[in-house]
Amino acid sequence: MAFSLDRVLKALLFGASGPLSTKDIQKVFSKFHEQAELLPEMEVATPEEDEDSNVEQPFLEAEGMPTSEVPSLVAAGQIRESIDRISAELEERDEVYRLVERHDGFVFVTSPTVGEWIRLLRDEPRPLKLTQSALETLAVIAYRQPVIRSEVEKIRGVSIDSALSRLMERDLVQIVGRAELPGRPIQYGTSDAFLEFVGVRTVEELPSSDVLSPRQIDEWLHEVSNHGKVTEREMGLPEGERADGNAEEVSGESDIEGESEEIGEVEKLEQPLEDDADREAI
Repeated sequence: MAFSLDRVLKALLFGASGPLSTKDIQKVFSKFHEQAELLPEMEVATPEEDEDSNVEQPFLEAEGMPTSEVPSLVAAGQIRESIDRISAELEERDEVYRLVERHDGFVFVTSPTVGEWIRLLRDEPRPLKLTQSALETLAVIAYRQPVIRSEVEKIRGVSIDSALSRLMERDLVQIVGRAELPGRPIQYGTSDAFLEFVGVRTVEELPSSDVLSPRQIDEWLHEVSNHGKVTEREMGLPEGERADGNAEEVSGESDIEGESEEIGEVEKLEQPLEDDADREAI
């Protein structure tokens, strides 16, 4: 049988215990040629000697394993083209498995259309969806990593304790270090499971975001630090969404002003009288 790169790649991916990278595949072909060079050096044994011989054969005699016509060098581009052909073929035939590329290589996975059957076979619970709060927190961490908790909370405007705990439990977010700031706060970033979750190989492949771009967020954080109060429009929220919160803030300011006036009157009464004229006046 003539050599077929598509056929060999299918066999390698099927027999692999995990994802295969381009380098892993190229190493297999290098090993093939290293062992093929031993064939001419081996002596041909007689039938009698063959029975008692323990010499290990470089290759198994089987159809589909040619010892010739195998290219000495399989380029990464050739592997990529073959992978694309196999993937398109599986989708066209609507097979129950697909060939996908992850951050650590190529791997066969089951089609989403049969995922429920696999879940029943493994007796696993249904996958839980992330809440809106967790998704927003995950997006900020993904685009700003490494990032500290206070910066995420300043961007979102709320506490992220619950969302961050949920993301770390699902191994989507992990601790990546400590910031060079007072107190050395913990820095968070995304994990390899996050890349599989969103279907990208590296963080650089994430869609560009004008809202979460580092430059614009830095400008926004600087503006918040200098001015304190931010309008709904500056936060990208519909106007009126924080109306209740603003009303409470205004009410709180009024109460504080009233308390300040009362405290001022009490302080005046508690001041010591300076002369007898003041005592007589009282």
